[in-house]
Amino acid sequence: MSKCEISPVNFEQIKSCFKLLKTKRNEILIRYDQVCNYYYFINSGCIRIFTITKDGSESSRYFAFEGNFATALPSFIDQKPAEEYVQTIEKSELLYISRKDFYHLVETIPEFLKIYTEILELGFITAQKRIYGFQGFDAMEKLKWLISYQPQLLLRISNRMVASYLGISPSTLSRVKAKL
Repeated sequence: MSKCEISPVNFEQIKSCFKLLKTKRNEILIRYDQVCNYYYFINSGCIRIFTITKDGSESSRYFAFEGNFATALPSFIDQKPAEEYVQTIEKSELLYISRKDFYHLVETIPEFLKIYTEILELGFITAQKRIYGFQGFDAMEKLKWLISYQPQLLLRISNRMVASYLGISPSTLSRVKAKL
């Protein structure tokens, strides 16, 4: 993640703002109609951010693994309902910080602001690569893109969730995987 140096004093201040949360598999952390008040760091496990379409199917938008941050960022920032779900899909150990403490650190510790900026930039780049990478791609090309850019998804995430991330059906994903 970040390569910035954090002084021991600032590191202790940052650390003191995070609390430990141990979750079960498939635990919902934020619901569609909730306002998001926490930012999560994944010590172990995995978080998925997804929506449910009008026809009732799930559409996965993002997966975060160990060493990464995740939250319903638009809701966290503007304090409006999330319009998406945040869920642990494995038994997970998370560190979470309140919105109030998070923005206090952003305002008072330059290194934390730098980390936050890097998180936003990395998230933007990943989203852009996925959006532009998928434009005009068929199922096989999407799967090859995933193998190149996010291979951990195929190792740790169910076919149903991977298919929802790629925008294809689970049966199509299975068929395409068999052709590789």
